[in-house]
Amino acid sequence: MSLMAVWPKVDEERVAEALQEAGEKLESAEGEVVLDFSSVLRIDAKALMALEELAGVADDKGVKVALRGVNVSVYKVFKLVKLTSRFSFVN
Repeated sequence: MSLMAVWPKVDEERVAEALQEAGEKLESAEGEVVLDFSSVLRIDAKALMALEELAGVADDKGVKVALRGVNVSVYKVFKLVKLTSRFSFVN
């Protein structure tokens, strides 16, 4: 049986740190994890690198990561750096 964990909103002021913390929590996660990006309006290079690392950890652990509430501008950045295929997106 797969489980779904929903973690708190990712704070725009500390996206990279929140993603690194999420990567550490993946050690005990099973099934699917949902990260709430509804308060993130912009994303920087450091956060993109942390997101890529999170995707790698999730792949290694067999955990699916869904991003909730990603705005169009942030999604376009994910698309440009080819990260959209590594996550699922929910409203």
